[in-house]
Amino acid sequence: MASSRSDFAALLRAWRDRLAPADAGFATTAGRRAPGLRREELAQLAGLSVDYILRLEQGRAKHPSDQVVGALARALQLSREERDQLYRSAGLLPPRDGTVSAHVPPGIQRLAARLGDVPIGVFTADWTLVWWNAMWSALHGDPAVLPAAERNLARALFGGGGGVGASMPRIRFEHGRGAFEASIVADLKDATSRYPADGRLERLVRDLRAESDAFARHWATRPAAAQHTADRKTIRHPEVGDILLDCDVLIVPGADLRMVTYTAATGSSDAGKLDLLRVTGASTPRP
Repeated sequence: MASSRSDFAALLRAWRDRLAPADAGFATTAGRRAPGLRREELAQLAGLSVDYILRLEQGRAKHPSDQVVGALARALQLSREERDQLYRSAGLLPPRDGTVSAHVPPGIQRLAARLGDVPIGVFTADWTLVWWNAMWSALHGDPAVLPAAERNLARALFGGGGGVGASMPRIRFEHGRGAFEASIVADLKDATSRYPADGRLERLVRDLRAESDAFARHWATRPAAAQHTADRKTIRHPEVGDILLDCDVLIVPGADLRMVTYTAATGSSDAGKLDLLRVTGASTPRP
């Protein structure tokens, strides 16, 4: 076990030193001495404390959870093979094939980090938010304040967790909330057909069918509605007021992820409000 903790600590330090700050969305300065990410930056990206990162790198934190290891793997932009190695070095089984993956490929993270002017959130096949940039937080509020289980869009729409109050009442949909709900349920139906062995997805659907009459009604509808790919949404922001934005959902081939982006026409008042958020409301990107 001591050897396993030592391997985990060594991998964590090596991969932190390897990751260029710019690829993680951090500005670089001439006086920067660290070859890669600072511990503080990795802690921000992974949603962990700096002290916990230090204890992990020193081998003093003995049993990181699979949620912690997954967050570190995304923050460090590991390949799938490296992610599995990190899991095994922590004494955990890597995520199984045939289940919904929360792995965000390094290239997708680098692309999203370079599009810092655009609010971007990356969702898994079951609509769980696993990566977001500073502009996403500026627009919607920081998802890190929510427990990881409540960063699921379907739970925010139909459940009773903190995600409901955090976002849904502040959004108006051009085609109506009902059409949006139906499209999200259609996506979950498609996910269950592709991941029949995923217990977490099965529990999500079972819980929402029991908790929400609206979800149960959409789930029983045949045929299913079209999947969610685009919409125009009005975000009621507490500081800059209503912002009308085009919301597009880009499918990441080979990774079964959805990259959600918000944009406004150049020169419009809504683009001006996004510019204001970029100056006043942006914070550190988080996976």
